[in-house]
This record gives sequence, structure tokens and C-alpha cells, in this order.
Amino acid sequence: MKNKLSFLILPGLILIAAFSRIIPHPVNVTPIAAMGLFGAAYFNRKIVAYLVPLATLFISDLVINNTILASYYGHFTIFYPGALFVYGGFTLIALLGFVFLKKVKVSNIILASILASGIFFLVSNLGTFFTGIMYPHTGAGLVMCYTAALPYFANTILGDLFFVGVLFGGFELIKMGVPALAKEYKQS
Repeated sequence: MKNKLSFLILPGLILIAAFSRIIPHPVNVTPIAAMGLFGAAYFNRKIVAYLVPLATLFISDLVINNTILASYYGHFTIFYPGALFVYGGFTLIALLGFVFLKKVKVSNIILASILASGIFFLVSNLGTFFTGIMYPHTGAGLVMCYTAALPYFANTILGDLFFVGVLFGGFELIKMGVPALAKEYKQS
């Protein structure tokens, strides 16, 4: 982020995306992967590219866990079972963004989004398997866990593609109206 405008707009877009997690939405249609990819593509400092989306994810998790899911947990919840796997998957998605989005173009964004969906599916469901009690902790239990999650994978892909479209497309629209941003981020 080279100027004050970037300092407001980039985190602002991620915050708006994270807000969509707390409004009613189809299962697994969330902005998690898009936030990581967007941060990796546009934040100049890698630590900021991780921290801003992770902090936004954490804050939205706090709201979800302690309002929407409050009766499920029954107490104030900072981290839910499997959260470390979700955050780990999110970190891998940001790494993926650093590799695939050095040049921000539609084909790279789509490919990174689909790969991010796969990463999140694999890592988050591994967390469900290890931290939950639904599946026996055996090879067969792991297969059962991933098999049970397959019907939700299409929504993950659709959600990721939708939200990368919203974040990256929204930023492109903003750049069209703000010449200073267009000049700063002329690669896309």
C-alpha cells in the first residue's frame, strides 16, 4: 500500500467481503479464499497480505461464534474446533496467491480461485476429521469425512469464484474512477 487511499480501500473491500459471512448465505458460499487471494495480489508487504485478511476472518469468526452460533457453543468462543486447520488453509491460500497472482489477470485469478477451493476443501475437512467426533480416526473414517463433504465442494468453488469476481472486479471498477489507484496498480 503506497498511499493513504490504498490503505483505506484494500482493507475496506476485505472487510465488506468478511461481513457477507454474517448475513444469510448458501452453505460454503463464503469470501474466505477470495480474501486471501486478494490480499496476496494487492498488498505490497507480505505480512500485511496475511494479517489483514486473517484479522478480518478472526473478527468475523468471533461475531459468528458468539452470536449466530452462541447457543451451539454455550459460552464465549474464541476458536472453534478445527479453527487452526481453517486458518492454516487460509494461509496456504495466501501463499498460492503470491505464486499465481504476481500478474493479476483473469485467467490467473480463476485458476488460483479453483486451486484455493481445493486447498480449503482438503485442509478444512482434515480439521473436521481430526478435531471432531463424527468419524472414526481411521483411514476409512477419513474417506468417510471427505465423501460426506463432497456435496458442499461445488458451493465452495462457486462461492470462491463469485467472491474473487466481486473483490477483484470491484477493485478494478474503483481504479477506473480513481486515477491515483489506477497508476499505482497498473499491472492488472
